[in-house]
Amino acid sequence: MKALQGVEGQVAWLEEPSPACDAGQVRIRVAAAGLNRADLLQKAGLYPPPPGASQVLGLECSGVISEVGAGSSWQVGDRVCALLAGGGMAEEVVVDGRHVLPVPEGVSLVEAAALPEVYATVWLNVFQLAALKPGEKVLLHAGASGIGSAAIQLCKAFGNPCWVSVGSAERLAYCEALGAQGGVVRSDDLESLRDFGPFDVILDPVGGNYAALNLKLTALDGRWVLIGLMGGREAKLDLAQVLGKRVQLLGSTLRSRDDQFKADLLSDLGQHVWPLFAEGRLSPQLAKTFSVKDAEAAFAELASNTVSGKVVVVIDDSLS
Repeated sequence: MKALQGVEGQVAWLEEPSPACDAGQVRIRVAAAGLNRADLLQKAGLYPPPPGASQVLGLECSGVISEVGAGSSWQVGDRVCALLAGGGMAEEVVVDGRHVLPVPEGVSLVEAAALPEVYATVWLNVFQLAALKPGEKVLLHAGASGIGSAAIQLCKAFGNPCWVSVGSAERLAYCEALGAQGGVVRSDDLESLRDFGPFDVILDPVGGNYAALNLKLTALDGRWVLIGLMGGREAKLDLAQVLGKRVQLLGSTLRSRDDQFKADLLSDLGQHVWPLFAEGRLSPQLAKTFSVKDAEAAFAELASNTVSGKVVVVIDDSLS
């Protein structure tokens, strides 16, 4: 099979051995793969896959099941999408059958490639770890990103007003159209987020230079969930505020979690989130698609930080 690898800071479509399909696993003929910031980091040599995971790029994909290992309930021909530790940007991928979900009703295969990583990330961090309750207020940094787009829709679906920080007025308008109450453009005045707070939950992919402000914005008994370090890894904090407001700072990653953890997460996602697509309460936010032969352009598009929603790389357009 052919697969997309990061080679010396570039991407290359190379021959790879086809993995075996063992008990409990399924082989997926890949239609498309979602592109995530982790892929940018891996391509640059800054985020290697967990031990034992594929070196091929891609943390999520969609496609059609072509082989089923013993003990799996999936059938050959099922249209699915999958959460992966790596390997999605390839002609085929083998994955634990418990990490696979059906393509939601009314969603195309290409659109489905943009769903598993972002919805799993939001469900884990906002609704499970931070234990968001109905009516609580949420702040989403990088609100127009793939994760932000999913989080806005889930907050709206579950009765939680949310606000965002974004990179431009156009992206703020995009977030408000999805259901955000409002927000700020980061180059204007991040401090004005205090006009909308305090917030019960903050979803933060930035860290570093946002940390002190996050602490000011967090409500009494608030939860600040750190999922990225786009703004650096070091910060100076007033720990008296952490004590006084009983703030919980939660560091979280998904890619390195074990198979059972991901299986439980995907099961929960299928039960509580996937039905909302058929109801029209959630929709894929597909910003742009690229053929795999134009993968370098896809990576550049995401790296530009101007995308509202998700970028998807189409592997096999005959399936879409």
